[in-house]
Amino acid sequence: MKRRLIILSLLCIALSLIILTSVLAFTPLGASLKSVSGVEAPPTPTPHPLASPTPIPTLPPVLTARGTAPASDASAELLLDADTGNILYEKNGEQPLAMASTTKIMTALIAIQTANLEQPIHVHQDAIDRVILDDGSSAGLVVGDVVPLKEMLYALMLPSGNDAAYAIADELGGGNRDVFVNHMNLFAQRLHLFQTHYNSPDGLTSDATTHYTTAYDLATLSRYAMSIPLFASIVHTQSYTAHVGGRTLVWTNTNQLLGSYAGATGIKTGHTFAAGYCLVFAATRNHHHLIGVILNSPEEAQRNIDAAALLDWGFQLPILLPKE
Repeated sequence: MKRRLIILSLLCIALSLIILTSVLAFTPLGASLKSVSGVEAPPTPTPHPLASPTPIPTLPPVLTARGTAPASDASAELLLDADTGNILYEKNGEQPLAMASTTKIMTALIAIQTANLEQPIHVHQDAIDRVILDDGSSAGLVVGDVVPLKEMLYALMLPSGNDAAYAIADELGGGNRDVFVNHMNLFAQRLHLFQTHYNSPDGLTSDATTHYTTAYDLATLSRYAMSIPLFASIVHTQSYTAHVGGRTLVWTNTNQLLGSYAGATGIKTGHTFAAGYCLVFAATRNHHHLIGVILNSPEEAQRNIDAAALLDWGFQLPILLPKE
């Protein structure tokens, strides 16, 4: 009896397997199948290609020049935003070049920051010889003149007096100009003017191996100098009248942009055969301050035209805010 039951059970199982196999064999893949509970299986999803990711938008440059900077024949040029420290334009900005009387920017800085402005400055023969023998620019001083330092700074910066430069260096160097020049070089290092070196207080030298700077260094120095009220006031002065030794001396600023370019505020001219025509210039428009440098321009008049054109170009640029 038990044997019959076992055989019957095996026959039922075999029959069920045959029926299930037949159903699977004739059911197409992907067709709707009903489960035992009657619920339809989910349809096979239609594949779609992945969409390309949305690119991150490229921000427009903050500082966009409206046209290129005006061309010039100067060996080096640089335009600096004095408010932010951003360089707006440069050509050969780090090329060491002779600097001529733009040297006197540093001479004036050392004097202002290290000495009593009422200290008397005595004029000796070497200061006069410097002008006569080297055909240098003069403030009209003579041996024996005694001028307060503050007033002597006008003699230095307006008519670009080489006699004034030597007199200041002699006095503040304790009778040794080399001591004063050493202070100039030390201060250049403090300001990180690593491509600047001086061998005289006036720049009247033909030795470009020991007396040189770059447009970048000169702009950096000038930005610092113009932050000192007395310095800025002196270089902004077009004419100064002094009474020295019973004489009346009128010192006129050699920077022709003053009075001819709206907003011009300084700062220093320079010229030697080796350096060509040089100019450090500054101007303000709508409370915006720019400082520029031109080194080794072939002509004085062209130097001034190029400076004005560079300022015009710089003032029409959008302002680049300083980084926090």
